[in-house]
Amino acid sequence: MDMNPFDLIKNMKGIQENMKKMQEVLPSITATGSAGAGMVEVTVNGKFIVTSVAIEKEIVDPNDVETLQVLIQSAFNDASAKVQQKIQDEGLKAASTFSRA
Repeated sequence: MDMNPFDLIKNMKGIQENMKKMQEVLPSITATGSAGAGMVEVTVNGKFIVTSVAIEKEIVDPNDVETLQVLIQSAFNDASAKVQQKIQDEGLKAASTFSRA
């Protein structure tokens, strides 16, 4: 189905308003991801900015930094997937294109 270019122009103002609303809402959407049975937690917002990191002291081993790095990466990826799902659940599918900046 082809879209009439005039319809697109007519809808442009509505699209711009929706984009502006999305940009205002995204920072308020948050999700926390975890790894290592909750020993590492990372919280991100709808703009995929990390807002907090929590690490249990027991897992900090100066001789095994690699494991901690993997846990942080896993927790971030978990949080990112959760926040992306929240964005989609709220009908802000277009916002996910901004997260790849």
